[in-house]
Amino acid sequence: MKVIFWKWVVNIIALALVVYFLPGLHIDKWQTTAVAAIILILLNTFLRPIIIFLTLPLSIISLGFFTLIINGFMFYLVSKLISGFRVDSFWSAFWGAIIFSAVSFFLNLFVNKNDNINFNFYSHNSSRNKYHDVIDVEAKEEKTP
Repeated sequence: MKVIFWKWVVNIIALALVVYFLPGLHIDKWQTTAVAAIILILLNTFLRPIIIFLTLPLSIISLGFFTLIINGFMFYLVSKLISGFRVDSFWSAFWGAIIFSAVSFFLNLFVNKNDNINFNFYSHNSSRNKYHDVIDVEAKEEKTP
């Protein structure tokens, strides 16, 4: 349950950043941002897969570009459903959806399935060294001779 909460928080932050940096998007107050994030999550969970399935031939012909149009449409639809969230044009919604996806993807990297926020830092030794430290998937360190 905490994972859903953190993903909602991440989407609120991503939406707030998109609205702050993109001039064609406007939100009245932070409560509207929270409600818009919930509606966006619900539309992307339930309606978006149906639309993608129905427009699959068009997506295949356009090599996936039409999926970006669908994302922009979902963003625009949220602006029509929430009164305090305003999008000036479809192209503002299109670019907002792309930036929102990138920001939320980046922020979701820090939320893992164990209900914690996780930061991982890795370093790589140069190929000139004879011995390298290897960290495997289970986070056990093995040294090669």
